[in-house]
Amino acid sequence: MKLLTIETRQYLNYYQSRYRQVQAFGVDLYVMNGEGTADFWPADRYRLVGSKKIDEMIACAKEWHATEQFDGVITFSEAAVIAVAAVAEALGLPGIGVPAARNSRNKLLMRQAYERAGVPIPAYRFVTALPDALAAAAEFGYPVILKPTLGAGSHFVYRVDDPEELALRFEQAITGIQNMFWVTAEADGVDLGPLGLLVESFLDGREYLMEALAWDDEVYLGSVVDRITAEGQNFDDDVHHAPTTLPVEELARVHRVVKAAAHAQGLRRSVMHAEVRYHNGEPHLLEIAARVGGGGLDLIARITADYDPIRGVVDVGRGVMPPVRHYWPTGTHITAMCLICAGGVVREIEVPAEVSESERVFLLKITARPGDVILRPPNGNTIFGFLGTTGTSQADAFGAMTDLAAKIKVTLED
Repeated sequence: MKLLTIETRQYLNYYQSRYRQVQAFGVDLYVMNGEGTADFWPADRYRLVGSKKIDEMIACAKEWHATEQFDGVITFSEAAVIAVAAVAEALGLPGIGVPAARNSRNKLLMRQAYERAGVPIPAYRFVTALPDALAAAAEFGYPVILKPTLGAGSHFVYRVDDPEELALRFEQAITGIQNMFWVTAEADGVDLGPLGLLVESFLDGREYLMEALAWDDEVYLGSVVDRITAEGQNFDDDVHHAPTTLPVEELARVHRVVKAAAHAQGLRRSVMHAEVRYHNGEPHLLEIAARVGGGGLDLIARITADYDPIRGVVDVGRGVMPPVRHYWPTGTHITAMCLICAGGVVREIEVPAEVSESERVFLLKITARPGDVILRPPNGNTIFGFLGTTGTSQADAFGAMTDLAAKIKVTLED
């Protein structure tokens, strides 16, 4: 089995661990980067286009496909979802289609699709000027959420509590998105939909994350995770617990909302990362990405729900339904967090053996390297890694995680 994975612009070496997981299923994995480094992957299975122009990427993929006969095209990168849909169409391989990819990438188009289908969502307004943002916030009532239409990783996503703060955050966000990686890494020559900001009404309930699968007329919630972050003005998305605390009847309500939203986006055969938040006792859709969730959400799904999102990517990419069931927890508890430090240039990250060799640790991934720049709000939302631990309960797993995280030392340049 041969699969082609694509990054429009290489994101450091971030996805290589995912690529190795794909290879573990016996896949011959070929990598094509639009822009990147020459030594990213073994030379006989790597193409560097030298451009992220979609026509040039498609031409390179077609030429390679003629000799290798790929079984599917996949990606783990949010910025490559639309490009991969276009390449799959050009090669005659399974894919979600460009319109569904665009709906899944651009949050304004996503909101409009949900609205047409009657999916419960926050009130929203697309804005590119401060007066319009202030008018929307006055209409919705503070607090409101400010977020980019084309974003990822909670970059330039803020909770805003008053007009003065909105004026500050709007300027930071509208300027910041112009050079944000997840915007500039998109393929050139594709319709991305409107670039700007959304002002949204605030949903005051708990939040849940799902690794899910759309297959024809059904949607499966493979894994359900509770977001247990103590929220501030920024959304670091940093602490999670599984299995979910949602009772069976609420899971059924969440499933109905996610299914309606997936179909509204046009997703019929796709892996998905879905986020739902409650408000006034009702589940509301925040977003559905047409890719697997980041960080350790794939590991969490395997440990706590016996669902493998990476296997899902492999099978869906080649047009085969993956092994999946409706959510059923295994009984193992985990907590996991994004590792966050102050902003600056990394000099050194020390992970003691007490952490790296702990039997409680199921997830330890240091993503930053010496010389990397850590950006913190309002300039960005960079993390330096992930840590997850197992336990007999949420409290047990959480206690182990926080104790071990405190032992990891980050030294920044003076």
